[in-house]
Amino acid sequence: MERSIAKAIVLVSLVAWGCGGGLEPLEADITASRCGTEEPTEETLTRVAQESTRGGVSAMRLPGSVRVPTYVHVIRRGTGIANGDVPLATILAQLEVLGAAYGATPFWFDLMSVTRTTNATWYVMAPGSAAEAAAKNALHQGGKESLNLYLANPGNGLLAWATFPWGVAGAPLSDGVVLLNAVLPGGTASPYALGDTAVHEVGHWLGLLHTMAGCTTDDGVSDTSRSKPTYTCVVGGDSCPTDMGLDPVRNYMGYVDDACMSEFTPGQSARMDSMALMYR
Repeated sequence: MERSIAKAIVLVSLVAWGCGGGLEPLEADITASRCGTEEPTEETLTRVAQESTRGGVSAMRLPGSVRVPTYVHVIRRGTGIANGDVPLATILAQLEVLGAAYGATPFWFDLMSVTRTTNATWYVMAPGSAAEAAAKNALHQGGKESLNLYLANPGNGLLAWATFPWGVAGAPLSDGVVLLNAVLPGGTASPYALGDTAVHEVGHWLGLLHTMAGCTTDDGVSDTSRSKPTYTCVVGGDSCPTDMGLDPVRNYMGYVDDACMSEFTPGQSARMDSMALMYR
C-alpha cells in the first residue's frame, strides 16, 4: 500500500512540474564526465575474483527478493530548488526509475528517510575531497546493506560517482552514491535527466564495471561484449570487431544518453547478486 501511495504522489507531482508548477530549474553545467567512479586497479579486481571463487556459486535470488534500505540526503546551499532543495516528488520519481531498471534483478529499493542539510561547502563536494568525507561522516545511515544517495552539485561537468562493494569493510561511512541533483527525473542535465545516472551508479555500488572500457578490458561478465567508449546511441556498431558481439549501447553501465539506456544482462544481474552476497 505504501508503495502505491508513493507512486500516486509521484505521478500527480510530476504532472504539476511539467505544467509549470512555479519551480525553478535545478542547476547544471554538463561538460564532460558522466561517471566519476574511480576504476578499480587490476590488483583489486584479481582479489575480488579470487574471493568470488572461494565463495562458491549459488543460484541467483528471485527478482525483488532483496530489500535495499535507501537513505536520501539532500545537500543544499539554501531553500528552493535553485539552491538544490530537491522536492520529495522528484526523489520518489527517482526511486520509481530505480525500481523499474532493477525489476528483473533481486534488488528493490525501500526509501527509509530523506534528510535535508544546508551546507554550501558540502554542496559543491568533489570526489575524494574533505567536503565529501565530512558530509558522509555526518549523514551516512544504515549498515553495509543500505544505499545512501547524496544529492549535491559537484560542478566541473561531473554527474555522479559511487563506491564499490568490496571497499565497504575498510571505509563504511564513505560508502554510497553521490549524484548531481540535476540528473534526477525532471532535472536540467539533459540528456541525462531521466534518472538513469542513478541506475548506472547503483550498478557500481552493487559491483558492476563499465561496459565500454575498451577492447582489452573485461568487466567480469560473460554476456556483455567489449566496446570502445561511445556517447551516441548507434545500435549495431562494433568497435571491437575481434570480440564477439556488438557494442552494448543500451546497457545501463555504458556512457550514452539516458534515453538510450534500457537494460542489464542476465550476467550482470548474477554478478550484482554475487557481489551483494559477498560484501553487502
